[in-house]
Amino acid sequence: MASESRTSVPEDSDQTVNPGGRGEEVVTALSRDLAAAETLKSSASPVRSVVASSRPVKGKAGREAARRRLQLLPVSQAEDPGEVAAEEEEEPLPSVPEEEEEEAAAAAEEERAEAQPLPPVCVSPMRGMWREEKVALFCDEVLRGCKAEDADEAMSNYLSEKLKLKDKWLGVWKTNPELFFLKYEEASIPFVGILVEATCTPRQSSSSCFRVTVSVAEPFSSNIANIPRNLVNEVLEELEHSVPLLEVYPVEGQDSDIHDIALALEVVRFFYDFLWRDWDDEERCDNYTALIEERINLWCDIQDGTIPGPIAQRFKKTLEKYKNKRVELIEYQNNIKEDPSAAEAVECWKKYYEIVMLCELLKMWEDLRLRVHGPFFPRILRRRKGKRDFGKTITHIVAKVMTTDMVKDLSSDTFLQQHDDLDLALDSCYSGDTVVIFPGEYQAVNLALLTDDIIIKGVGKREEIMITSEPSHDSFVVSKAANVKLMHLSLIQQGTVDGIVVVESGHMTLENCVLKCEGTGVCVLTGASLTIKDSEIIGAQGAGVELYPGSTAILERNEIHHCNNFRTNDSSKSILGGVNMKVLPAPKLKMTNNHIYNNNGYGVSILPPTEQFFIVAETCNKGAASGDKKDENRLSKVMQNLNLEMNDNKMEANLKGDIRIATS
Repeated sequence: MASESRTSVPEDSDQTVNPGGRGEEVVTALSRDLAAAETLKSSASPVRSVVASSRPVKGKAGREAARRRLQLLPVSQAEDPGEVAAEEEEEPLPSVPEEEEEEAAAAAEEERAEAQPLPPVCVSPMRGMWREEKVALFCDEVLRGCKAEDADEAMSNYLSEKLKLKDKWLGVWKTNPELFFLKYEEASIPFVGILVEATCTPRQSSSSCFRVTVSVAEPFSSNIANIPRNLVNEVLEELEHSVPLLEVYPVEGQDSDIHDIALALEVVRFFYDFLWRDWDDEERCDNYTALIEERINLWCDIQDGTIPGPIAQRFKKTLEKYKNKRVELIEYQNNIKEDPSAAEAVECWKKYYEIVMLCELLKMWEDLRLRVHGPFFPRILRRRKGKRDFGKTITHIVAKVMTTDMVKDLSSDTFLQQHDDLDLALDSCYSGDTVVIFPGEYQAVNLALLTDDIIIKGVGKREEIMITSEPSHDSFVVSKAANVKLMHLSLIQQGTVDGIVVVESGHMTLENCVLKCEGTGVCVLTGASLTIKDSEIIGAQGAGVELYPGSTAILERNEIHHCNNFRTNDSSKSILGGVNMKVLPAPKLKMTNNHIYNNNGYGVSILPPTEQFFIVAETCNKGAASGDKKDENRLSKVMQNLNLEMNDNKMEANLKGDIRIATS
């Protein structure tokens, strides 16, 4: 199990907002909507309560308690030794009987002794499970075909049965450092771990929380070597030696029953951390276990790298943001007094609708399964400007300083504007304008908002005109212009998760460009068209060029290499490489004199909308199919049906092969 401290979601309070004064009607309506919305339901289940209570209470009281404990450190640690000695000289202490003195010395020595290192915790068997085994465990053994509203009870019953195997066992209690420290760095102290003896008691009712009684075990062990033992004892006394069960991790070296308990605890943690959504009850899903299976597959695809890392991070951040926003709203509601103001009511509505939007976004991602890339929906909401009223076009010079040498090749009647910022130049463009970029490093969020027919070109070597993406943005270059052209540039993707270039509609030309991908490559959506000439595409985590059904592409004299950086052993997930075509309706592709090499998948893959694959042919260097006459005929027929024209392309050193045609 990861050593980081668990993120908790505070339980929803039963406190309601009493309307009155200004904003009474708004708050009353809001309270009614929130009570009906599943996203804001109180968590009454025993297992969910454990997750909700796994963090200590923050705030002034917690800080004062921590400060009080720290003041109880031994004198030698809390004060300067010289000052202590001086005080002793001024006011001699009364004599102490020898036996009591020895006991006190022994106690002080024990207090000063450093804690032993923590023993290893049980390794979760879930880490080595195949996705089919995880599906069988959750769907067949734990949930057993239950409905979404019964999932909490099913998890509670499963955990209760496992806890009957052993009532006492050793474990590591991992808790929030705020219980022990006033100030700390989360990166250096993600949690405080203490070796404890856990005693489980049977659950009295379905509404009781899963908690466990713990006491410090011998030898005293912690991940904080110099943590005072008396401080640990004080914390446990304040908690009445009762802590959330999910914060305790059984240690190795015990019998097999303990391993079963460790697995059960990990199953429950995983369910509420990743599989459970608080809107599931509201959806009234007909087949809840099928939904859980989809989420397990999504999690496995994230873990094995089938879904590129940046996209996986985007999904995780969205999920975490949803949880945090939900907690913020609950806390904000609880702080509203009996006479809420109109401003408070409006703020509640704003927080509520933000949660709803995040909820719907997560649902959409799950339904589309993410697979190779995130869900593609129109990113550009800006309207097309068209031409200027006076009909003239402008050439925008992007450079820190404009000199006469920069414009000497332009005609005398050219209208010029100089910008030191690429974003400003793009924002000033109308259809027909040209943006001329001189060597340097640039960033421009407006590249993701291309709606007008413009030309963007670099002057000088393409490697010297470097445009990098904003890591905080989802998109890099996105176009729905009728005809936009990028020339003599280097596009460097950093952190964005959509394709390095996405053509939503219209036509885009890339000429003599370098595309250094970090996420997915160039994506041409349905109905859009793309021309790439004399360019280089490198490093995509999916295919270098992804053609959606009904799209059109012309590729001439390009290099596409080192794409499909998936970290997976699943052969069905590692077929992508240089160019990937999704058929029905078939895209149109013309490839001439391209060099496609050193890709981890195939040079060209042709995929129908099915998960069943059948390899029928591979090509030699010139793109012709290898193998017998039957394979050659089939490849030729497929190419004709798909409007696929390939001439004089060189494919070599692609890990899986050169061409892969998949049929159901």
